[in-house]
Amino acid sequence: MKILLQSILSAILAIACGFSAAQKKTIVEIKGDQFYINGKLTYEGRYWRGSKIEGLLLNSRMVQGIFDDLNPETSGRWAYPDTKKWDPERNTNEFIRNMSKWRKSGLLSFTINMQGGSPQGYSQEQPWHNSGYNSDGSLRSGYMERLEKILNRADKLGMVPILGFFYFGQDERLTDEEAVISAVKNMTGWILEKGYRNVLVEINNECNVRYDHEILKPERVHELIDLVRSMEKDGNRLYAGTSYGGGTIPKPNVVMSSDFILIHGNGVSEPARIAEMVKKTRQVDGYTSKPILFNEDDHFDFDKEENNFTSAIKSYASWGFFDFRMKDELFENGYQSVPVDWGINSERKKQFFSLLKEITGGK
Repeated sequence: MKILLQSILSAILAIACGFSAAQKKTIVEIKGDQFYINGKLTYEGRYWRGSKIEGLLLNSRMVQGIFDDLNPETSGRWAYPDTKKWDPERNTNEFIRNMSKWRKSGLLSFTINMQGGSPQGYSQEQPWHNSGYNSDGSLRSGYMERLEKILNRADKLGMVPILGFFYFGQDERLTDEEAVISAVKNMTGWILEKGYRNVLVEINNECNVRYDHEILKPERVHELIDLVRSMEKDGNRLYAGTSYGGGTIPKPNVVMSSDFILIHGNGVSEPARIAEMVKKTRQVDGYTSKPILFNEDDHFDFDKEENNFTSAIKSYASWGFFDFRMKDELFENGYQSVPVDWGINSERKKQFFSLLKEITGGK
């Protein structure tokens, strides 16, 4: 009787999971160097000042959408100015409430990370504990619940999240290489089981920056890209890649393994250098036609004729806005600094979304 009940329960759960997966509405595809959503080119038919926009995936770095701090000695740093308390659920809920505003301005993608990013913008040390994984690579339920809310909303809005698995300064929260591999398998399996078809995977943020585990460093990170790409469910797999630090040209091993290539514009103050990076990336040994994305760049000048954003566009590369709260700025500034105001309230945010809407024509 017990076995029969277990079988019935398993069947019900399988049907429920299948039904849930069937409700997903957004499917991302890559054909050559272009992105498609639900069979249509992104920004279909759109050109801006003679530059082709269709097929691009314009994005913003929103990595703290599921942030929490498990270190009681540092968690008080992230208190909201009104309540004087940190609240991870509030953070995620406010993220979700603003997603439609971003989408209406033409934002199709955002980077969100299982281990966040520096909640100070840039940090020398990271004593806080922000990781969606237990030390053995198993998944933390609170993080996954918050992530699922965001991914469900993105699916309904027709958005394509770039989900980062690891962040330097937090990767050491995993015990060893076996735990890292386990985390990759667990995350990839979770996304596939949930039926998401709109998620791109960034193995780790800036693989050439101080990671503890060898498999997350440039020489071997392609092994994890290959691992993600090898996993399937019902004939579907995830697209995967990884990113490099500002100004760095990707190595051949990553270029060959990746479905799309992520590069960063941090430290690149001359727009012409952005175009040069794109050109050099296309010249790396093993490169074949595939999308090139900047998913992190902390240069703005959106009111100028030439800036890093427009330079990337002219080179037919997608671009991503990286905004953090700078010294003496108010709460409304920055999408990476915790606590985050996820609205479009600061002058810098308004300028970015205004230019984005001009380039894309909005929703």
